[in-house]
This record gives sequence, C-alpha cells and structure tokens, in this order.
Amino acid sequence: MSKTVVVIYSGGMDSFTLLHLARARGHRVHALSFNYGQRHVRELDCARAVCEELLVPHKVIDIRALSQVMSGSALTGELEVPEGHYQESSMKSTVVPNRNMILLSLATGYAVTVEADDVWYGAHGGDHAIYPDCRPEFVKKMDAVCRVANYQPVGIEAPFMAMDKGDILAEGLRMNLDYARTWTCYNGGKQACGRCGSCVERLEAFASQGVSDPLPYEVRG
Repeated sequence: MSKTVVVIYSGGMDSFTLLHLARARGHRVHALSFNYGQRHVRELDCARAVCEELLVPHKVIDIRALSQVMSGSALTGELEVPEGHYQESSMKSTVVPNRNMILLSLATGYAVTVEADDVWYGAHGGDHAIYPDCRPEFVKKMDAVCRVANYQPVGIEAPFMAMDKGDILAEGLRMNLDYARTWTCYNGGKQACGRCGSCVERLEAFASQGVSDPLPYEVRG
C-alpha cells in the first residue's frame, strides 16, 4: 500500500539507500535533513543535490542552537574523532546526546504537517552496540509514543534494523544506486579520511560485496 513517508536523510549511504527504497516501494517521500553542527556537514550538500535531482521535497532544519544544552560529542567538533573499527569503548565519543529522539520528534511534527503516515530513519544492526537510540527497543517505544502524541498518529520505522551496512549496500546495489552521491566520513575534509570508524565500516561494506567504493580516500585501509 502506498503511503506518505518522511525520511530522515543525512546524505550518508544508509539514508541514501533508505530514501530510494521508500521511492521504490511506491511511497510519496518527503526528505528531512538536520544541521546540528556536525563536522561532516558536507553530507548535507549531498542530500540537497540528490533531492533536487529526484524532485523530492526536501527541508534542511538548522538545530545548531541545541549545542548550548548538548555537548561532548566528537561529531560536533569538541572531541577527536576516533579511528579504526567501531568499538563501544572508542565510538561512544561519537554519540550526540539524545540525537535521534530529538530528530524523530521534529520529523514527527513535520509528518503531521504534511499528513505523512510514517517517519523512516536509517538505524541498522551495526549501530546497536554503540548508539542506544538505534536499538529495536528504542524504535518500538518511539513508535508507540508518536502514535499517540498527536491527533494524527505517525509511525516510526527503521527498515534496516535487522541489517548491517553490507546488507544495506547490497540492497542499494540491487537498485543500481550511485554511492558517489553520498558522504560518510566523520571528518570535514575535502576527501574521506579512510581512518575514522565511519569510513572503515563503509569500506568494509564495499569489500563484503566485492565492489570498489567510488569515493576517493586519503587512505584506503
């Protein structure tokens, strides 16, 4: 059944795949991106370009003022971005406090405004150990809350919850997606660094599918 869906779209490879999946399923899509002061703001440029090409309605919401009450994340420039594989001990520094609850709440308000049925976001199995707001129990409870928080119920869905990044990439390759249109690196350089946890995970996903990542890297591990 065709629905109207708000996709939280960062410009990274997971949400890029999610956006196309929603369209492939015949849903009417609204894309919503957030500038929360992330180092990797280049991903927002990718999101804008893709939505313009696809003629997908797209909003970029500036929520940088929230840094006044939320701090201490490597993603917003206050700490060093950890390098190497995703491990709970090191990657905890990339947690932005309460990020997904805030983004999903704003997206739900937008969904009510555009009369959307659901909000989709790209949480996946590889995130569970690091990010509490990417775990199944969080999604289940946010879904329950957002269905009763307004006169219009809005569902919260994470279609990639049981998948890892390699699985997500495989889904995108089946749709013939061009991942040169995405940005994943947590650092804000002109090229992806190839060293941060996000780059390492992305490169491993491409290796698992036996294909080369089209992005240039400072270092390919």
